[in-house]
Amino acid sequence: MRFLLLLLLTGLSAAPVALYQDKPDMTLTRSFTVDSLGACQGVSWLNGKAYLYGDREVGMVREFEWKGDSLQYTGHEYKLTLNDTDVIGHPTGLAVHGKLPIFMGSSVVLNKALNTWRTTIYCINWAGLQKTGTLDNGNLLNVIDDDACIQGTRPEYVEYNHKWYVATADYGNKANEVRLYDPAALEHAHKTSEKGVLYKKFTCGPWVQNMQWIPEKGLLVLIQNQIEGRKWQFSFVDLKKSLESGKAEVVKVVDNFDRGDELEGFHFLSSLSQGIAVTSSRRQNVNVMDISW
Repeated sequence: MRFLLLLLLTGLSAAPVALYQDKPDMTLTRSFTVDSLGACQGVSWLNGKAYLYGDREVGMVREFEWKGDSLQYTGHEYKLTLNDTDVIGHPTGLAVHGKLPIFMGSSVVLNKALNTWRTTIYCINWAGLQKTGTLDNGNLLNVIDDDACIQGTRPEYVEYNHKWYVATADYGNKANEVRLYDPAALEHAHKTSEKGVLYKKFTCGPWVQNMQWIPEKGLLVLIQNQIEGRKWQFSFVDLKKSLESGKAEVVKVVDNFDRGDELEGFHFLSSLSQGIAVTSSRRQNVNVMDISW
């Protein structure tokens, strides 16, 4: 009897782990080309619209509506320039949540052999950028040197213990981390190594291009390449357990895609059952994904 009870309790405790061993499933259902982005670097879904950002002749963002099973350009384009000078030339993440400060990242390799980077987080006036179309007129609020990073920055808001933080991650093949910054401190900081900016961190796998937070599940999706600049991988990470253990607690990896190009970003649309994955390719750079839980 004691053995049966122990077996039953063991089975119950293992059930959530078993659930995530098979779910979620992700299926690539359709691909199409969106031009005039340069190399697309990411996608955000905000207030019922999709925002694709890229590194054309300058860093820029374009706004789209979801029509049928495709994206329709609204005609709104925002250049990440100040006084006609490119500022956020290689955008790598857009962090937006409610009325909290809005951040965009930029990561540029200065010397690949020495693994030196210029990694910057910009606090921006998103509503102002949408109104004027550039970072002029006070729309660039602060420039923060992300010197606490190892090799890259890609901001995304996450929730931990009922408080929202700006998470960011590295892009490289070793010593990668996911770090949580306090948005109130980050908003006014000159660099992320300042006291009070970094809250917690954990180690993670290589080649993280972007992240997507799923508050309903407590999961952080690491949008990755399997090798540098090539092949797709989505790692679903239990954020709470990862922050407590200090390493990424991965509950599911989805990497069974017949695609060899560079996955750059992903975002769910109006529900967790459908999303858009974007790549840096010139063709077939926008990909519709079905997700089953």
